Amino acid sequence: MRAGDFDYELAEERIAKYPPLERGSTRLLVLDRNSGAIEHASYAGLDAFLQQGDLLVLNNTRVIRARLFACKPTGAKIELMLLEKHGEEQNLVLYRGKLKKGDTLMAHDHDLLVTELVDHGIARIALCGERSLHDLFDCFGGVPIPPYLKREAEEVDRERYQTVFAELPGSVAAPTASLNMTSELLEKLRSKGVAVVTLTLHVGLGTFLPVRVDALEEHVMHREYYSIPPECAEKIRKVKTVGGRVVAVGTTVTRALEHAGQRIERFEGDEPLTGEADIFIYPGYRFRIVDCLLTNFHAPRSTVLMLTAAFAGPDNLRNAYCEALGEGYSFLSYGDSMFIA
Repeated sequence: MRAGDFDYELAEERIAKYPPLERGSTRLLVLDRNSGAIEHASYAGLDAFLQQGDLLVLNNTRVIRARLFACKPTGAKIELMLLEKHGEEQNLVLYRGKLKKGDTLMAHDHDLLVTELVDHGIARIALCGERSLHDLFDCFGGVPIPPYLKREAEEVDRERYQTVFAELPGSVAAPTASLNMTSELLEKLRSKGVAVVTLTLHVGLGTFLPVRVDALEEHVMHREYYSIPPECAEKIRKVKTVGGRVVAVGTTVTRALEHAGQRIERFEGDEPLTGEADIFIYPGYRFRIVDCLLTNFHAPRSTVLMLTAAFAGPDNLRNAYCEALGEGYSFLSYGDSMFIA
């Protein structure tokens, strides 16, 4: 397949610019990937489509306040976007403007030192003094909402561009399939006999980038750090052994689980499974771990759209997207969702 096979027309008015007034009140399109059958439901009613013995896997990463403005000694403004965390390190920034190694910047009365120019538009920075770089961004940074929202971050985004179970800071984009998950829905699922586990994948800005080459095998996938706790890996292994269903909440969870697939299948021990997920999943891929997928409606030519097509089947997904557009579903991060089983 070619990247052009994943183009479709997405009108501006179909993009959800703000979260719904009430978390969890969005719509849910349910797709049977075997028959192609489509059903219309609500996100809050997800429990009707899960069953006792299913294992729901969530991404507990926390979105940091990654956008910060600094000044050069000349007074020139530099916009900095802190990139996602890899392991214990989070000191790379995407910058707009001109920088060189050794430059000193001022941000909210704190000095920042440019220690290295890593790549075009990416620098490594250090905070001079005792305060941590993370604390500086956490106190003064802005919420890194997606560029396709075409607006500045507002107060509502501080709470709603974050899941209710966000725990470990390190992402610069939300695991959006989980933005409508509520404590009430999780409790309903547990009461039904659905087990819930978490892993961590720190989501990077690469998740928003379209594939810019037409030959998919030429695309270089961005890397995102993940950590799967031993109890999560063990529960997944046991569920797969007895023929149960692993339900991935989002493409971030899917990338982590499939990247670690072989290690999960033979897992033993008490150490987390960690890695850099650079797996590019598109039609033709055989899923090892994930049996059901809860995900959003994605942008044209995006790697997450290609992953979803690989899971649902390209024709099934194309039909589902046509149906969603015809039925007035809202798309992208703050929009409606799909459940594919």
